[in-house]
Amino acid sequence: MTQQISRPMGEPVPTPTAAPLGFDAGMRSRAERSSGLEQDAVESELTAGSKPPQDRQRPRKPLLVRIAVTALLIVFGVVFTYPFIWLVSASFKPRGEVFDNQLIPNTFTLENYVTVWQEAPLALWLWNTLLVTALAAVTVTISSAMVAWGFSYFQFRGRNALFGLVLATMMLPGAVTMIPTFLIWNGLGATGTLYPLWAGNLFGSAFYIFLLRQFFLGMPRDIFEAARIDGANNWTIFTRIALPLMKPALVVTLLFEAQAAWTDLMRGLIYLRDSDTFTVPRGLKALVDQFGFGGEWHWEILVTASVITTVPMIILFFIGQRSFVEGIATTGSKG
Repeated sequence: MTQQISRPMGEPVPTPTAAPLGFDAGMRSRAERSSGLEQDAVESELTAGSKPPQDRQRPRKPLLVRIAVTALLIVFGVVFTYPFIWLVSASFKPRGEVFDNQLIPNTFTLENYVTVWQEAPLALWLWNTLLVTALAAVTVTISSAMVAWGFSYFQFRGRNALFGLVLATMMLPGAVTMIPTFLIWNGLGATGTLYPLWAGNLFGSAFYIFLLRQFFLGMPRDIFEAARIDGANNWTIFTRIALPLMKPALVVTLLFEAQAAWTDLMRGLIYLRDSDTFTVPRGLKALVDQFGFGGEWHWEILVTASVITTVPMIILFFIGQRSFVEGIATTGSKG
């Protein structure tokens, strides 16, 4: 039951006093802010709840896919490394067991390595090859980088036509220019020396010029323009800014040319006459001729020499592996 309050007759009923205007506005603003915060919290919870975990984290491949990819990589790794493993194993076998196709030799011997160093000046051949490789790789990298910088940075009439002409030289087979090149070196009196094996790289290579030019085009031009505003000349921009930024591409060029010079047999057969100037490929050809005379092929000597000459290239690749992979991944990307 509600209790009713009796009032005297004729007394006016008191009206409720209205709240001040400022107090009412403050209460409404606080209520609006409170409702807004609650609404934002609800929306954030809904948004967070609507996103599945795989959208907020990097999706992982199924287990079967990862196992299949790993197994495939292992198979390809074994296929590519098996020839070298077989070569190393055969170098520790006597001649009668070289082709028994067993990776663990039944008769382990070091006599093959001793015989190689006694029968051939292998140390001299390695030194000649190392000298030619270093000079060829360094000269072609520097000269190709300079030409590529000119084609990528400077604007001049006929630039694209001239660059197309440089690329057109790659279409010429090596057999076409072999005789004219030999006549030039013979006229200079350089046959029988190591100069024809590396000095031609002083003029650059069309393939490396294209490779480095693509890397230069991927660099922001604003860096070079800012350096020019600061007073740097063209040579300073090239040596102090451009070359350090393109280190991966330079490493790729060095490794490519080092591998090509280390395994070059054709020019060694054309220009080298004396065994004192032989490189490793030319020396291996001499070993084949020497130990294959009369039908008695001493394959244990040949495979041992091949192992000795292959190991430096493997070491060189592992030294520059990171820069090599980075250069291959970034070369050709523009912008």
